[in-house]
Amino acid sequence: MNEQTQQTATIGGGCFWCTEAVFQQIRGISTVESGYSGGQVHNPTYEQICTGTTGHAEVVRLRFDPELITYAEILEIFFTIHDPTTLNRQGADQGTQYRSVIYYHDENQLHIAQEVIQKMATIWDDPIVTELSMAPQFYLAEAYHQNYFRQHPQQGYCSFVVAPKVAKARKLFADKLV
Repeated sequence: MNEQTQQTATIGGGCFWCTEAVFQQIRGISTVESGYSGGQVHNPTYEQICTGTTGHAEVVRLRFDPELITYAEILEIFFTIHDPTTLNRQGADQGTQYRSVIYYHDENQLHIAQEVIQKMATIWDDPIVTELSMAPQFYLAEAYHQNYFRQHPQQGYCSFVVAPKVAKARKLFADKLV
């Protein structure tokens, strides 16, 4: 991948372990980092995030090569692997830290995100409630959250929540896999 053409995307679709696990398998994505964005606390910890009082969302920051995968394709995968119609919730995970969010990095990403949201709205029965905001400060999550699914595939949450999302993405986006 050409480092000079790399772009950044920051998205949150509930628990970052799920989103991270899917995007680690997509061609054109060079880096996937789990972290926190959108809150008021400087350099928050996972324990603080879990209280739901910091305002942060669990997100992943992706570095990608737009010659191999477009921002629109990333967002289409994103909207397929989580439910963008539930406010502050993904499955059993509840709280503002699990909200659906796209943090755009420039005006072009904003326009693409708006177009993809409009397109995806025709697929969902309920309105999309995904937050769309300019990318705030990103805080890298603790080391034990990075590559979580790869390191703990047999852990209960990974087996019952993450693995089905990875399987769905592998089936629907087989042409985009590494």
